[in-house]
Amino acid sequence: MLLAQGLGERADATRIAAQRDQFVGDLLASIAASTKQHQLDVLPGSADRGDVDPTSSTVALSPGGLLGTLPDALVRNTFDRYWRSFTERRDSGATWDAYTPYEWRNVGALVRLGQRERALQAMAFFYGDRRPAGWNQWAEVVLRNAREPRFLGDMPHGWVASDHIRSVLDLFAYEDEGRQSIVLAAGIPLSWLDRRGLSVQRLRTPYGPLTWSARAKTDAGRQVVSFEVGGLRTQPPGGVLLKGPWDKRSRVWIDGVRSAGPADAIVLPRLPTKVRIELPLSQLK
Repeated sequence: MLLAQGLGERADATRIAAQRDQFVGDLLASIAASTKQHQLDVLPGSADRGDVDPTSSTVALSPGGLLGTLPDALVRNTFDRYWRSFTERRDSGATWDAYTPYEWRNVGALVRLGQRERALQAMAFFYGDRRPAGWNQWAEVVLRNAREPRFLGDMPHGWVASDHIRSVLDLFAYEDEGRQSIVLAAGIPLSWLDRRGLSVQRLRTPYGPLTWSARAKTDAGRQVVSFEVGGLRTQPPGGVLLKGPWDKRSRVWIDGVRSAGPADAIVLPRLPTKVRIELPLSQLK
């Protein structure tokens, strides 16, 4: 549809948009029927089997852009279930022999669901399973016993690499396709902003290259984050939102003017812009 619009093919764009809307309606009807048939409180991995596959369901969020369209309770239950499975494997000592690092996709999904800490914990775990140790790659299959002679798939595995790249980029900025907005810093921990701070240069987005930088420092006994955003060729229809690692009670100034909006989803009215976020004392403890 976007290609047709770009080429000025209005009739084709209208036809494709209608097909899209019909497909979304059919998908929602299928999910409703499948969850009822199999008594599920999560997204079904497939329509007929009643299985659960959170890693595959991530594609509905990105690149599918259906967060906000799919039933919210099913989406959140799906990734809560994934998190329970992940932490059991990581923490409990339960028996497992292998997993596929396609699970990198869940990092991006957790960021989009506003679960920054879970995303960062999963990311740290996956980085520990690059094989051989010290190589910047993953096989298609990660074995608990690295010395076990067994099928691993190709190394490096390109599909896993692309999942890794997309999820890591989501930490810094991602497109919310459903709301047609750009969301910044939703996966960044506060510690990354200390000392020299963090800078992102000319990150590609559908609305043009994006640049932002941020640094945390102490000012008059309080910790303050200075955030500067620039770039983009056009303003996204849904705007630019800043969802950084600070408490929602933080005080915010945009271009020197105190903002009355929530600190956990700062709407940037224009670019370039400068944002000052003053953290509450309780977040520093």
